[in-house]
Amino acid sequence: MTDAETGRTFRLAYVPGVTPAKWVNVWTERMPGVPVALVAVPAAEAVGLLRSGGADAGFVRLPIDRDGLSVIPLYMETTVVVVPKDHAVAAADEVSIADLVDDEVFHPLDDSIEWTARPGLPAFTRPATTEDAVELVAAGTGILLVPLSLARLHHRRDLTYRPVPDAPQSQVALTWPTDATTDLVEDFIGIVRGRTVNSSRGRTPATPATPASPVRKPAQRQAQKPAQNGSGRRAVPAGRKKKGNRPR
Repeated sequence: MTDAETGRTFRLAYVPGVTPAKWVNVWTERMPGVPVALVAVPAAEAVGLLRSGGADAGFVRLPIDRDGLSVIPLYMETTVVVVPKDHAVAAADEVSIADLVDDEVFHPLDDSIEWTARPGLPAFTRPATTEDAVELVAAGTGILLVPLSLARLHHRRDLTYRPVPDAPQSQVALTWPTDATTDLVEDFIGIVRGRTVNSSRGRTPATPATPASPVRKPAQRQAQKPAQNGSGRRAVPAGRKKKGNRPR
């Protein structure tokens, strides 16, 4: 019975800013009988969703609580500072942490950047989400450091952003409950790792076997060989004279 016949789907969660399209497109080509159900989830709720069985696997930003989860780190994201367009930072191509020492910096509760020391001055509040923090930046009450993909996701015409090369970076990873490593999860891991459809790991559609040449049984091969006499010489068929010295 196929996955399509059982009504199975692969539920893939992803946090804001992550774009799973390239992997989903490969899945659709390789596994046409199993649809993908994309589940957008706030960063703070992604791990809980996976642990509760609300998704088979998910793209998250590290760090996360890894207890009971398998994690495959994928790529690092550039950190940028989001500022109003009339901010002094907007005149530079990139800035350093030291350039922000006098600015009030928002640190939202869903911040995915792991800071050893937070840059700038503490802002007057800690917004619940990055989206809320962007609204406060637009109001001119502080600035925000985020992964580039989140700056693009929450882009506004009155804001801009610049790279901060010396800031810590966040990392996107694929994760799933270790105890729920199903065949479908293994298939998706193979796609994310770039395995080909003919890879030995992961399931692939069965291909018909190439018909093999018929193998003759030993008795058949022996029957086609001339019989040998006890001396090891080939026996002479009846009616034929054995070559040798003729009487003179």
